Amino acid sequence: MKPAVADRICKNLLITGVLSAGILLSSFSAKASGGQYRTISVKTLHDKIAAAWIGQMVGNIYGLPHENKYVAEPGPEKWPYGYTKNLDKLKKYNGAFSDDDTDVEYMYVLQMEKWGPEPTYARLRDAWMYHIRDRVWLANRGALGLMHFGYTPPFTGSKMLNPHWYQIDPQLINEVWAFTAPGMVNYAAAKSDWVARITSDDWGVEPTIHYGAMFAAAFFEKDIRKLIDIGLSSLPATGRYAATVKEMIALYEKHPSDWKAARQEMARTYYTVEPDMTRTIWNANLNGACAILALLYGQGDFQRTLDLACAMGFDADNQAATLGGLLGVINGMKGLPADLYLPVAGWTEPFNDTYINITRYDLPDAKISSIIDKTVKAALDLVLLKGGSLTGKPGNQTLTINTEAQYNPPLEFYLGPLPRMEVNRPVDYTFYTSANQHYNWSLVSGSVPKGMTFVKGRLSGTPIEPGFSEIVLQLDNGRDKITRSFQLWVRGENLALSADTLLANIRHLNEAVLDSCWYTFGKSMYAKNVNVINDGIVNGPGSVFYSLAAKAKIPKIDYYGFGWDSPQHISRIAFHTGGMEEFGGWFTSLNVQYLDSTGQWKPVEKLSVDPQLPGNEPVFFQPHFVEYILSFPAIETSAIRIIGDAVIQDHWNKYTKNVSGFTSITELSVYP
Repeated sequence: MKPAVADRICKNLLITGVLSAGILLSSFSAKASGGQYRTISVKTLHDKIAAAWIGQMVGNIYGLPHENKYVAEPGPEKWPYGYTKNLDKLKKYNGAFSDDDTDVEYMYVLQMEKWGPEPTYARLRDAWMYHIRDRVWLANRGALGLMHFGYTPPFTGSKMLNPHWYQIDPQLINEVWAFTAPGMVNYAAAKSDWVARITSDDWGVEPTIHYGAMFAAAFFEKDIRKLIDIGLSSLPATGRYAATVKEMIALYEKHPSDWKAARQEMARTYYTVEPDMTRTIWNANLNGACAILALLYGQGDFQRTLDLACAMGFDADNQAATLGGLLGVINGMKGLPADLYLPVAGWTEPFNDTYINITRYDLPDAKISSIIDKTVKAALDLVLLKGGSLTGKPGNQTLTINTEAQYNPPLEFYLGPLPRMEVNRPVDYTFYTSANQHYNWSLVSGSVPKGMTFVKGRLSGTPIEPGFSEIVLQLDNGRDKITRSFQLWVRGENLALSADTLLANIRHLNEAVLDSCWYTFGKSMYAKNVNVINDGIVNGPGSVFYSLAAKAKIPKIDYYGFGWDSPQHISRIAFHTGGMEEFGGWFTSLNVQYLDSTGQWKPVEKLSVDPQLPGNEPVFFQPHFVEYILSFPAIETSAIRIIGDAVIQDHWNKYTKNVSGFTSITELSVYP
């Protein structure tokens, strides 16, 4: 980087009263008590956080033309790739523009500014629901739909509810939680795990943990291999991604001068022969493996690592952005090639000190220097909150960091599916998750259903009679207490299991039409016929039926129901949705009809649907794998069905245009 440019950057990326021009080296020291403290000048902290942001913007914009482009083969080694077609957009906006590799993190910085460095899941959910209204895919889209349904994290990332739990999403939107925790490796890893569960689960969160540890460690460690090992030590030892990282190291050692050979073996293992249910080009483990290879073969050189991240292929722009940010933390602004952040003639500050929001609702355009300042403020606040200190005069201050700080999740209830209870069927349900299980749980009012007990957040037993009950639970961490009411429903016998006839207007999936579409789930998830809707299975292979019948864009009414040889008394139906595609899968209206004594279909009276269907809302608000309860005054009938309009959804992909409306269902239950 040119010295004059470096000087201008330092002068323009300031925190009032704290920073001034120039860059100081980090100081590596420890207090006498335990050696758990390290120091860094605030100027250096600012420089590294600035480079993290600008490095991510470089990688994101540089990598976008390569997104999903190289799958069967890696990208060509015609380096450097350069900005190619995105240079026009940089000129159009006269600065950097938002994309999902940076916009959610910018949103998170605003939440830290508003609520402090440790906002709750509830606060982050509110931000998602307000700011994110489109341009969201896979696990992120699944999480957003579940938020609008009424759930909070971590249920929004649960593998039982979000069928994209294993996709790349969390590792590209959460780096900011780590580079606001400088040197606090354990804290950053745990917090990255916690926040990744907004969208993901199981091994789908592990690359995010690895990145979190590396970003935090990179404030004091420059060696790439050591950083990978630090991240590795933060992963579950027997987890999938720990094994993947070790395998990438072994491939590098096997092919030290042939990245394409290593990439070929990696792609075969984690893509070509990946199990059907998780085989996508956006798989978190696969793309995480790409990033490790790019780091190892890049050997700390920014430009080479950037091109390798693109050439490794699959969802390449995300690796380019994240690794750009990581190398930014390692080397600071001096390590970023000036031609990459000053690609337009006349610019004198990185990306013209301009960040234009084109992706998120009501996120303000901003000066990049302002985003950096806010991030540095969040880092300072967090370090001080966790036992650190700030000394020295403004403009020449030193930050002392408690590197052994631990992350303790905020005290809050998590809202997800309540226990599914049926008469005479054993139940074992916990109200907590791994994040809040160690807090104190107690029942403060109300009674659990007969036959059940509540002990320390766990509801267990065998309910003996149907009906509703309301309980109030208290959660405390020894300092603060919160309470919340929950309504429990014990269901009677599911009459669908004894039905003599299954009713549906579409009984078989048109696999040829499905195969012609841009679908995002493993093929084995789709059931070939409608008979699965009363088998008691609501998730997993073969569980989801699509009423997909024709390659023609025509309106369609769908219905599902049951008939019995003898009359039944019915007052509730539970409709359990399957996965939603970007090109359809949901009802825009829904009613219940029953067969009257004359053999005519009649609508039930006073129908209520809990919660309300999203209706005509876009795909981004449609939840996967949730249950709607349809209630009405009791009727006597020999047949009943749900019926409504299947959405006709436009889609950008040429393979998914002109597809008829269809609905997605896993289960339909009927109760007396």
